[in-house]
Amino acid sequence: MDLKKLEEKIKKESYFISSLKKEMGKIIVGQSNLIERLLIGVLCGGHLLLEGVPGLAKTLSVSTLAGALKLDFRRIQFTPDLLPADLIGTLIYNPKTSEFKPKLGPIFAQIILADEINRAPAKVQSALLEAMQEKQITIGDKTHKLPEPFLVLATQNPIEQEGTYSLPEAQIDRFMLKIKVGYPDREEEKKILERVAVEGLKETQKVIGPREIKKARDAVDLVYVDERIKDYAVNLVLASRDPSELGLDELDRFIEYGASPRATIFLITAARALAFINQRGFVIPDNNIKVK
Repeated sequence: MDLKKLEEKIKKESYFISSLKKEMGKIIVGQSNLIERLLIGVLCGGHLLLEGVPGLAKTLSVSTLAGALKLDFRRIQFTPDLLPADLIGTLIYNPKTSEFKPKLGPIFAQIILADEINRAPAKVQSALLEAMQEKQITIGDKTHKLPEPFLVLATQNPIEQEGTYSLPEAQIDRFMLKIKVGYPDREEEKKILERVAVEGLKETQKVIGPREIKKARDAVDLVYVDERIKDYAVNLVLASRDPSELGLDELDRFIEYGASPRATIFLITAARALAFINQRGFVIPDNNIKVK
């Protein structure tokens, strides 16, 4: 497919982006950076980690996204006493048939909000790893496929560490992006006050569904990536491992370990999604910079 035809296809398949942003903007004030990265996660099928203090609409943003996409949404509150079975499900014995039958847990949804994910112990995090990487769950001796699309959008509070557990590096590596959610400015704060305390929140209307998401993902995979862009992404990741090799000796003492090959893959896939959002059929260096 030549670049001109590809550009036309991208524009055709990305018709819903402005409507989706507008629909989310009816509920979420500001936070354009957050909304854009949520869309990148949806278009790439990548899991996201949202970090911010309480009250910044992290949970509301995820539920609003699920409503606008008409996807099955589950919110799971992670706590220190949460068990793996509470997340993925377990086997239930049926005395009438003398058989064990699987009772599927709340993880079997299209969008999972793992609220305060760092409050759950390591055994729960381990149960989540298979779902995030393989998009399947094993209960007993049977493997169950998770629904498509499947996304884990996790939140954590950076200022309160009491009663929390550090996420394993293997799990952090499976998140495509870490999104830092900041405070609104003065004008946004006033709009939030008026929208919530005076007008009341509106109900989210569906913009697209799973079928349109699948078509959009197929179009994202067609976005052209030049060899020089690939080399640029590889250099960014290599600089995180051995900066002195790229002439950045002053950074070497700040780095304990570098990014994994997943980072290279995520950089390119996220850059493609950002080009799609901007209705462009090719990736430019700025796309890599914005999602690093």
